[in-house]
This record gives sequence, structure tokens and C-alpha cells, in this order.
Amino acid sequence: MRIEHSVGKTPLIELKHATSNPNVKVFAKLEGNNPAGSVKDRAAYFMINDALESGKIKAGDTIIEATSGNTGIALALMGQQLGVNVKLLMPENSTEERKQVMRAYGADLILTPSDKTIEFAREQALKIAKEEGYHVLNQFANNNNPLAHFKTTGPEIWEDTNGEITHFVSAMGTTGTIMGVSKFLKSKNPEVQIIGAQPVDGESIPGIRRWTKAFIPEIFEPLRVDSTQEISLKEAVRHANILAKEEGVFAGVSSGGAYSIARKLASELTNGVIVFIACDRGDRYLSSGIFENNGE
Repeated sequence: MRIEHSVGKTPLIELKHATSNPNVKVFAKLEGNNPAGSVKDRAAYFMINDALESGKIKAGDTIIEATSGNTGIALALMGQQLGVNVKLLMPENSTEERKQVMRAYGADLILTPSDKTIEFAREQALKIAKEEGYHVLNQFANNNNPLAHFKTTGPEIWEDTNGEITHFVSAMGTTGTIMGVSKFLKSKNPEVQIIGAQPVDGESIPGIRRWTKAFIPEIFEPLRVDSTQEISLKEAVRHANILAKEEGVFAGVSSGGAYSIARKLASELTNGVIVFIACDRGDRYLSSGIFENNGE
């Protein structure tokens, strides 16, 4: 098996301490078990593979993409394995772990000013691509992003819960995960509730976005999300620590945010099966200090 073929089929584990109600179960989908360590491996493989198969790019060509972290790492690995050069634009204040992993996989990093947004990085990627003749995958508008989750993540969750899932919770970044999973789960059972996590107004949480109207991802279809819950950075960090300490799941901040919502939801239900995406591993956040003092 080639490493890119090991993407997916990640574990779905039941959490012991998420609820005291025996009729409510909470499961975490451990996407950190993908080869490059996050849920973004799925979309990265689908996007690059489709670009090669469709003739949009060929081996030896260069792709360029704006990223806040996980997508860049996934693209760096998949590009290396599929023979494509990768240039990544990301904020200079991103964690050193992320920068070093991208470089380890062979990607070329272009760091953008820390006071600029991901929107700025997206604009710069398009500008450089036009000037240099690079190919932009554009994860925010690339249908292979949600397609990856429609074809893999959604079916895995449905199968591993024996079709009993009642609620799905996911952080919303590019929205590819929640769009693809929602489309699949709703095709199986329209009653499954899809809940998206976004930061409270004015706060920044790695992996979770609150997009301005001008930059809402083109792949986002609002009707595929039944409700949106806001989460503070403090609560996302606290629940990332709770996940590690109580459940043995060492994941990042966006996973903590999704878990916070899932746990609150579990306390409100009389029965149900809740699945949330633990989208990456906690080790790429160590230098940020979020795991010091148990997140307090």
C-alpha cells in the first residue's frame, strides 16, 4: 500500500465521560490518524489526484495554496507522493510545528504578515499563481474538497454507527468536511442533525472560521447545516485539554471546540448518537501553550 492510499478509515471511538445519560452516546472521529495528521488529508488527496487525472496539472508542475496549517501539511505530503511541487502561503505567526512539518515534506513556504488575514493569503496566492504560472487548487471553491468527505468520511461514520447517528458536529473552516458529510448522511437519513461550530464574533480559533461575506467559501451551502453554534477560544482550549486528560484524545483547538458543542448537546438530549470530528493531533499546537496548566 502506498502512503496516500492509507488516508481515511480512521477510528470512531466512544467517549466515556461526555455524558452520564446511558441513552446518549458521544463518539469522536479521530482524523489525526491520517498519514499527515488531519482530516485535510482526505481533501488534499482528492484535489491533487483529480487535477492530475483531469490534465489540469502534470507531474513536476507547481501548485500554490493559502493555508492556516492542516491543509498545507496535507498538500505537502500528497504533493510529494504524487510528484507535484507545493508552495504554501501561511501567516508568519503559525506554530513552528506546522512550518517545520511542511518543510519536512518538501513544501516551499511563503510567510505572510501576522496582522494580515487568511483572506489576504488567498489573494496573494492567486496573484503569484497568475504571475508565475502556478496552479491554484483553491480548497474554498474546489468541489473535490466536499466530495472527499461525501465519498469517505460520511460513509465511514454511517457504517461505524450502524446508521444510528442522530447528530453530527464539525468545526467550519473551508466547510468541506461539514458539506460532504452532511450531503451523505442526509441522503441516508434526512433527520440527522448537522451542527457547525464557528468562533464568537471577534475571536480567532485555529481551524475554525467566521468568514466575511466577501470570502465565504464557494463550496458552502447554508441549507446543509441545520444549526450553527458559537464557541469561544477559551472554551475550545479548555475542551481540548479535557479531551486529552479525560478521554486520551490528544487533539487541537478546533477539535476542542467541536467537543464542547457535542458535550453540551449530549446534556440536552434524552437519547441520541452524536459524532464530532477530532480533526487533527495536539502535538502541532504544543508551542502555542494551549496545553499548559490544563488550559486554565
